[in-house]
Formats: sequence, C-alpha cells, structure tokens
Amino acid sequence: MNDPSRMPPGLRGPAADIAALRERLRHVYWIGGGTGAGKSTIARRIAAGHGLRVYDTDEVMSDHARRSAAEDCPFLGEFQAMDMDQRWLNRSPEAMLETFHWFRGEGFGLIVDDLLGLPGEEGVIVEGFRLLPHLVEPLLARPDRAIWLLPTPEFRRAAIDSRGSTWAIAGKTSDPERALRNLLERDRMFTDRLRAQTGALQLSAVEVDTTMSEDDLVRRVARSFGL
Repeated sequence: MNDPSRMPPGLRGPAADIAALRERLRHVYWIGGGTGAGKSTIARRIAAGHGLRVYDTDEVMSDHARRSAAEDCPFLGEFQAMDMDQRWLNRSPEAMLETFHWFRGEGFGLIVDDLLGLPGEEGVIVEGFRLLPHLVEPLLARPDRAIWLLPTPEFRRAAIDSRGSTWAIAGKTSDPERALRNLLERDRMFTDRLRAQTGALQLSAVEVDTTMSEDDLVRRVARSFGL
C-alpha cells in the first residue's frame, strides 16, 4: 500500500507513507461529488448534529492556488493565463474536463496538509468536488468514511438556479448562454467520471435527484458514515 503511484499529488516521497497518513486521518469523513449536489449543506448539517468540524475545500481554493508550485500544477498555470472566453467558450466541454486543474487532482496534497494541521482528536468532515475517489481511497482507514454525491443534470440546474449562481461564471463571457451550456455539460461528464471511479473502487455513492429531500440525503449520508 506504499506504492508511490498511489500517493496524492504533492505528498510523494519518503515522508508520504500511506499507512501513516491513514492513521493520522482516521478521524476524517469525506464528502465528494459533482457540482450542485448539496455537499456543503449536508456536511454542515451532519457536523452540527454530531459535533464535527467542517473543512470546505472550495473556501481554500484561492489560498491553495497561491501555495501551489508551478512544477506540481501545470494545468493551474495554463488556466490562470486564460481569459474567460478562452476558459469557457473557445474550448469543448471535453477539453474543459480534461484540463481543469482541480479535476486533475492538482492541489490535493494541500488539502491533506491542511487536514493534518487540524487537531487530531476532533472529528472533521471535509467536503468538495476536489475530493477525487482515486486520491481519497488510499487514505481511508475505513471505506465507510467516504461518500460521493452524484447529482442528475436536472438537480444540478435546479440547485444553481436556487442559489442565484447560474450566471456567475458564464455571465463574464461574451456569450453567456453558450458558456453555460459548456459548463453544464462539463459538470455532467465530471459526475459521470465520479460514478465510474466510485464503482470501480467500490466506494459509496448516492444518486441525487429532484425527488430526494434534503432531510433524506442527510439521513442517508449519516447512516453511510455510521453516525
């Protein structure tokens, strides 16, 4: 289990012993998933009900981008050099999926570094789309400590509409409607990728659609965690 190829990016080398990392992270619960799946809401509710800390990976993206070394994060550098049309209009959704730095696992080692810096005696729920199954799985002391939420396209669109964030990115391009279509298609493909990875690794996942209530999802995730 100490195969260097399975080490999270940024944690490879003698100090990155997988067995030791698993032991140090055994108090962590992981909630990954597609955009708009309700990860933050579910994490906050479960944390509040069980006295856990929440670590939101979205909130630290800017900090992690600043802390990232160029040699470890080439896709981040390319993304930062683009304007909004280059990012969301002038490329196919497939290219957006394959080159988006967080989808490539860049900066994941910084998430682990942050978690290792938190008090080890306090349970933590870490949540966000950056928790890729193949990177999280080697760090799990128990497979029931991780779950991925897989939203249907209909659920995702309803979620971003309800948040008022539908045009937050697309609206900054020269063709907001086409940019939105590209973003939604990219996110659909990302969710499909998560579905395939969790299935291959035999990790827990929940299909989230418009018939599922928030309370139902909270109960299902908490039950999966054994809480």
